[in-house]
Amino acid sequence: MKLTLCKQILSSTLITALASASMVLFSTPVHAQASDFDIVFANGRVMDPESNLDAVRNVGIRNGKIAAISTRPLRGRTVIDAKGLVIAPGFIDLHAHGQDDENNRYQARDGVTTALEMEVGVSPVDPWYAAREGRSLINFGATVGHIPAKMAVMKDTGAFLPRDNAINRPSTADEVRQIADLIKKGLDEGALGIGFGINYVPTTTRAEIFDLFALAAERGVANYVHMRFAGAKEPGSGIAGLQEILAASAATGASLHVVHINSMCLAQTATCLEMVEGAARLGMDVTTEAYPYTATQTRIESALYNDGWQENFGITYKDLQWVATGERLTAESFERYRKQGGPVIGHAIPEEVARMTAANPRVMVASDGRIENGKGHPRGVGTFARVLGRYVREQKVLSLMDAIRKMSLLPAQRLEKVVPAMRNKGRIKVGADADLTVFDPTTVIDRATFENPAQYSTGIAHVMVGGVFVVRDEKLVDGVKPGKAVRRQAGRN
Repeated sequence: MKLTLCKQILSSTLITALASASMVLFSTPVHAQASDFDIVFANGRVMDPESNLDAVRNVGIRNGKIAAISTRPLRGRTVIDAKGLVIAPGFIDLHAHGQDDENNRYQARDGVTTALEMEVGVSPVDPWYAAREGRSLINFGATVGHIPAKMAVMKDTGAFLPRDNAINRPSTADEVRQIADLIKKGLDEGALGIGFGINYVPTTTRAEIFDLFALAAERGVANYVHMRFAGAKEPGSGIAGLQEILAASAATGASLHVVHINSMCLAQTATCLEMVEGAARLGMDVTTEAYPYTATQTRIESALYNDGWQENFGITYKDLQWVATGERLTAESFERYRKQGGPVIGHAIPEEVARMTAANPRVMVASDGRIENGKGHPRGVGTFARVLGRYVREQKVLSLMDAIRKMSLLPAQRLEKVVPAMRNKGRIKVGADADLTVFDPTTVIDRATFENPAQYSTGIAHVMVGGVFVVRDEKLVDGVKPGKAVRRQAGRN
């Protein structure tokens, strides 16, 4: 009897141990039926930047969520052979001006599953979200923008960026109040934070910026800021612009995200990165981003091309490229196009700066992209594939895991405080949203150029938004609009 009891105890212990091991090994309950999965990615290299998992696994998708990550085979209604491919969280672009179907197609082919308008932002907020509900290929969202609010109040005639009143004269005290009221209304309607383009509205006082930072702190949202100055020319250098917003953030307690630090600080980028990293070490909630190209783009009629632009950016007319035609400018064509208005590319960012920001594990990847009728900067088409192909595979300036982290987990974490649902994005784990990018690390690359940007990235095989394919076998899927709003809860929260 004692022998029988011992056998029973050993058998029970062994069964318990094996069951426990099975749960750890398979990351899915042992009783789950394989046929329960809607879609299975089989034998892919799963890379999760939160847990640092980097191993061959089978991933089961059910009801728009990741339901299993397993070492054992899984069966589903659809099975995709992902052997040799990386299964990564869908890329999150915090700085995407292109918020229409044309841009969404390029973004999806570049692995982006969520594209957010955080710098310029929008105003009013409710109609912007309503126009995209049920009509978007990928997830969308926006801040309430200081620029559009200021343009509306000051009756600026610019289309997307200011071109006259909001540039040339200071706001009156009543206008400042009206602008603040619009921003408060946008936050009440669920905007993701406050977007700033101080460089575009140079008559804006530092007191106005400080007061809006205080509002952001009160509401618990972050400020996404294009700084007041760009370039290395003192006293209006990128360092000076960064000092202003770091001081406002420190004094108010507001969270801060510095947009495209590469194109603002140029030759001073290393110092600006040290400033951001130092502030973060001292406890400030400050982050930044960059795009992996050696040129800027903005509208030629904007304040960025007011007198002094050559000294600020360290370039001249021949370094400017007119987007509509691809031509390089002269003094004469510059003046003509400045009166006309339109997008212009400025070849102003040193390659070593692009490489430095790509290599820095704290600097998120964000495109600042916008394509209109196939024209624009290649960053709106190939940003994410360019990092993976050029800077990871070819130049080896950062690891593949760090690149994926900069494209997915870090942007998700930037937003988690105000949108708790973002804790289910930017990761590959059971229960996370099935926003996935599946790519070939040996071939992924951007093809968009300054002369011909309208060329899809290659090597990104499958892209899924909420468990729905938007790209399959490197082809866009017709007739699907699974994108959902990324938005704070409406009301004073």
